[in-house]
Amino acid sequence: MPDSSAPLHGNRALVGRTEVVRLLGKEAERAAAGEFRLVELTGDPGAGKTRLLGETAGAALRHGLTVLRGRGTEYENDVPLSLAVDALDDQVESRAEQVRAALDAESARLLADVFPALSADRPGPDPAAAPSTGLNRYRVHRAVRLLLEALATPGGLAVLLDDVHWADEGSVELLSHLARHPPRGPLLLAVTYRTRQAGPRLTAALADAAPGLRTRIEVAPLTLREAGEFLGPSVGARRRRALYEASGGNPLYLEALARSAPAAAAPAGHPAESAAPADDDGLLPHAVREALAAELAALPDGARLAAQAAATLGDEFEPGMVAVAALTTEAEALAALDELAVRDVVRCAPAPGRFRFRHPVVRHLAYASSGAGWRVAAHARVAAALDERDAPTVTRARHIARSARFGDLLSVGVLVEAARATAYQSPATAAQWLRTALDLLPEKPGGTAAGPAPDRLSLLVELARLQGVGGRLVQGRDTALEVLRLLPPDAWAQRAGAARFCAILERLLNRQAQGRALLRSELGRVPAEHAADAVPLHLQLIGDSLIRADFPAAAEQLDRLTAVLSRPGGGAEAAGGAPDDWVPLVTLRLGCTYGAGALDTAHDLAAKAERLTEEATDAELAPWLESLSFLCWIDAMMGRLPQAARMVERSLAIANATGQSYLSPWILTAQAFTYGRTGRLAEAVDRAEDAVDAARLLGSDECVALALAVKSLMVRWTGDHTAALALADEAIRHADGRREWWARLGAVGRGLALVGLQEVDAGAAQVLAACDGFVSPLLERSCLLVCCEAMADAEAERGRPEAAARWADRTEAVPGGGAGSGHGALARAHAEQESDPAAAAQGAVRAAELFEAAGERLFAARAWLRAGTAHARCGQKSAARTELARAAEVFGTCGALELHARTVREQRKLGVRARRAAAQPDGRLSRREAEVAELVRQGFSNQRIAERLFLSPRTVETHVAHVFAKLGVSSRAAVAGKLAGARGPES
Repeated sequence: MPDSSAPLHGNRALVGRTEVVRLLGKEAERAAAGEFRLVELTGDPGAGKTRLLGETAGAALRHGLTVLRGRGTEYENDVPLSLAVDALDDQVESRAEQVRAALDAESARLLADVFPALSADRPGPDPAAAPSTGLNRYRVHRAVRLLLEALATPGGLAVLLDDVHWADEGSVELLSHLARHPPRGPLLLAVTYRTRQAGPRLTAALADAAPGLRTRIEVAPLTLREAGEFLGPSVGARRRRALYEASGGNPLYLEALARSAPAAAAPAGHPAESAAPADDDGLLPHAVREALAAELAALPDGARLAAQAAATLGDEFEPGMVAVAALTTEAEALAALDELAVRDVVRCAPAPGRFRFRHPVVRHLAYASSGAGWRVAAHARVAAALDERDAPTVTRARHIARSARFGDLLSVGVLVEAARATAYQSPATAAQWLRTALDLLPEKPGGTAAGPAPDRLSLLVELARLQGVGGRLVQGRDTALEVLRLLPPDAWAQRAGAARFCAILERLLNRQAQGRALLRSELGRVPAEHAADAVPLHLQLIGDSLIRADFPAAAEQLDRLTAVLSRPGGGAEAAGGAPDDWVPLVTLRLGCTYGAGALDTAHDLAAKAERLTEEATDAELAPWLESLSFLCWIDAMMGRLPQAARMVERSLAIANATGQSYLSPWILTAQAFTYGRTGRLAEAVDRAEDAVDAARLLGSDECVALALAVKSLMVRWTGDHTAALALADEAIRHADGRREWWARLGAVGRGLALVGLQEVDAGAAQVLAACDGFVSPLLERSCLLVCCEAMADAEAERGRPEAAARWADRTEAVPGGGAGSGHGALARAHAEQESDPAAAAQGAVRAAELFEAAGERLFAARAWLRAGTAHARCGQKSAARTELARAAEVFGTCGALELHARTVREQRKLGVRARRAAAQPDGRLSRREAEVAELVRQGFSNQRIAERLFLSPRTVETHVAHVFAKLGVSSRAAVAGKLAGARGPES
């Protein structure tokens, strides 16, 4: 048996992993060939995952990939995105010029808050940039993805992350984003984690990856023969079997038991010790724990103290801080570290002058072996030393949280500051800091020399919001209920605000009935003289009724609120005077009126709401933002698209600036819906994806379902009906049978996608069911009309004019439908294409005029397409060519490729030498990116591209950055080279 004080087989050859190593080499080869690959190495602690990650690094290097490594740690999982920073920051610093060239301004600004290497290059404040609020962290994830694509250019990249079961929440969310939105280019992402310690969020995040991109490897125990090879010839057969049975074939356990006295191993023939219950923390079998504990116990006192002190510091540590934690001199700490290095308890870290434990399990046991009281004092000493060194708040907070005394208001202040510093990148981490601060805060704290103590109720409200935007909806709801319990019974205004927020979280948790019950309970407690304080409760109940399309109930509640506000002292003054001029009230009345089909009155109210919001300041609108989010949707549904676009932008800015980003998914989805109706398909799909990402972070099935459904409808326009169907099916799963208008959109998307896949009968049945057979439908009128027009077209195209006419007839039952609407006129034109092409042409032209006046470019183009085919049937070829050309231009510009191809086929029947839509030089470019790339090739500046495509210069800058990253180039001239010969030929 080797001497237990010396390393055992410190440089031994890898045993028993030949097939795994071959597979890892294959993954590195595929990444080097240009693919994104996600590899998971999972198993028990000590199974050899880290060693295999080293083999992955070697394979990656042999294939020419740059290798970057990061590691999660057990006690330091409170730094947001620490895995990404650990792995990427040095590379970012060394390639700063290339990184800056590849990133757009917003991404550079976001990443400067994450990577120290970029913080010195932080651009000045951008007034148009999204403020840093929790739910917008999907933008950071996207920026990191762009950064990875830039770092993978040109030779490829391997990012190897060890021990991700200890990853912070922000890093887990980033992994989920990368799994769902794989970086483009040659990139290998390999992670290791302990199977039994991986939380559900981590496993779900990795499972989000497409099966073809993901390889999961369970690192199995060694066989008895392999264990013998691992231990070497000096270990006899009897002892080898005893060690194997006690270790279960785990290499770390084998090594630990072999270091210990022979008695530590189970006698031959006895059941394996590893099959017995593990220790209290579930980490190790008893025999292995005892062996490692014996190794630590055998250390000289000074070395053991240094090991315990080092374990309080972090994954890597420096001698000076070991001395602080151990309460020794630095010279004594250095001598102790020498002893620990000789005994292979610690090893030199890659960074000069720093050390690390040989394995995280050894650190864990060293930490646990110290006394609980000693640990508190050690963390307090470290916190004080970090304070003297002016260390970052988050670094200090980690030790303060483990050492602060109850009532220590200075420590409470540091923890609150740390929470606010991390709230954007990781609200879940910030919530942990805030909860710790609250646990230290007395019920009636005094003040300090630095100022008054924080208010408990204010911190609880802040905590509830952090938990909400961090996706911890149940915890956020419970915290909001705690606020209600602590508030005095007569704190009417505060109670109304807390109850309103609690009801919002209940809705997001699919517990609308409980939310309504809470609102009504609180409302019933408010005396008449304090009716103004109950306004938030009324507004929330009205909004809930609108979402359920229960317009009579919403109108009744609205009338009740108006009466309350109109009474003397009822709150009209707080509402800005007359209740009829108060923005939330006007907006909700607009929702009731539009939903009830009174369109003339709705248009008057919409104009009034527009005027009132323009006259109001953001501060005046912020408390009622949820009510205003309805205005974004209703403007878009009514075809008031410029107004909707402006309201969406303003609402997002207010949400971000005031900590109400939990409303962002709804507003972003409204933006996607608006962009789609104006023909900005690429941006519509992008915004819908933003909404999906934000909704997933929020953890709300309702928001995810709505965003996926709208994305499905936008993707359908591009002609990718298979993708649209998959999105719609996922939306339906998240909607889970809810009877609300937004839940119907997924079914609409599914039906229209089936029609696009030529399953017209199945699609028609699905659409008709989604519209509730046009008998008291939950869907709003514009969506009903879109369904009728799309189905009339599908039926006409397969030669079923009678069926098309039935769909046209259904538009008559929709308020504002029939021949007087663009959709009604176009649906009728589809139906009359065969029987009366002249009438069809006339109706389609009228529809095109209506759509064009409203700015609905794609629907106008559909009308021109129908007018062109109808005129062609009448022999009016000149008119047909003109209308088809207009349709082709819009479809091509907007990226509606299938409709463009259909239009080109009609043009060719008329002898037009039509050009196909511009071919994309690289299939990875989105349609909008391809348009921008072509204009770059032609020598246009960003400003000129913005003017040509009606985009903002900042949006163009983002598209250009994406083009550079996806094409693997770093200059506009190189883009031109890539695009050479990419345009499609004339027919």
